[in-house]
Amino acid sequence: MIRRLLAFGFVCAALAAASPCARADEDAVQFFHNIDVSRDQPVGDAVCFFCNVHLQGKATGDIVVFFGNSRIDGTVNGDVVTFFGNVSAADGSSIGGDLVSIFGSARLAENVSVNGDFVTVFGVAHAPSSASIHGDHVTLSPWIIFGPLLVIFLIVFVIVHEIRTRRQRQFVQNYPLPPT
Repeated sequence: MIRRLLAFGFVCAALAAASPCARADEDAVQFFHNIDVSRDQPVGDAVCFFCNVHLQGKATGDIVVFFGNSRIDGTVNGDVVTFFGNVSAADGSSIGGDLVSIFGSARLAENVSVNGDFVTVFGVAHAPSSASIHGDHVTLSPWIIFGPLLVIFLIVFVIVHEIRTRRQRQFVQNYPLPPT
């Protein structure tokens, strides 16, 4: 399952990096500048690097955000993927594909429909009971990676502390006391 998630993330990243020339005039790709999609002007794909996407209307393709947040208040026919950012879907929003958040949180409001999988990797997922998720709901906790790292850090800390304490004791034992 983890391999599928990683493969899905890499495929989404590769698709986001590729420039589709068939719908270039409908797509929005931005670096360091937010993408705001209004209700009266739909967008194909929205790809954003180091910025945010705020969708109030309709996206006929995917929404992919790197190091930013996605705010969905409308309809997305494709997937919504966010790396190192948060995803929030407003009341009554619809996502036609998967919703994936890697190293961030995903928050669904009331009556949100996700037709694919709802995946949160190393983040937090909030979904009320009224949210409709037609695929799998997968959440991989950050403690899967940070828990073992914390244990390793504590072991190294204890070992270094014991070595320093031993050396300090040896130094004090071998050092002559000054005359009084």
